Amino acid sequence: MGHFWTLITHLHTIAGPVTMLLYPLYASIIAIESTSKLDDEQWLSYWILYSFLTLVEMLLQPILDWIPIWYDVKLIGVAWLVLPQFRGATFIYETYVREKLIKKYGESHQYKSPEVKAKKKSVHFITPMKGEDEAY
Repeated sequence: MGHFWTLITHLHTIAGPVTMLLYPLYASIIAIESTSKLDDEQWLSYWILYSFLTLVEMLLQPILDWIPIWYDVKLIGVAWLVLPQFRGATFIYETYVREKLIKKYGESHQYKSPEVKAKKKSVHFITPMKGEDEAY
């Protein structure tokens, strides 16, 4: 029974980094290389939430040390965020984070990258304005 318990303990120790870091890193690389925007949103949302969770965990570490099942609860929660069957990170981001941002800043203040702004200007420059005579 002692060897079995040692094996379970080691698997439990490895499960955290694999679930919280290795698989998300791999999936993020795959998402960058794909053309779909859905997987990009999932993994960007995950890294935002994981960073927030890590920050909160650092601040509350003295309290969390007194909760014996904290690591297990965190592992289950992060698995829910990570697993593609649940898409928990996207759900949390769309339900809570995006709603708070829209309420605070409104839709008119959405971030637009410099590339998008430059592209709009170049398209505006190339297309003729209403009333302009075309030379061709």
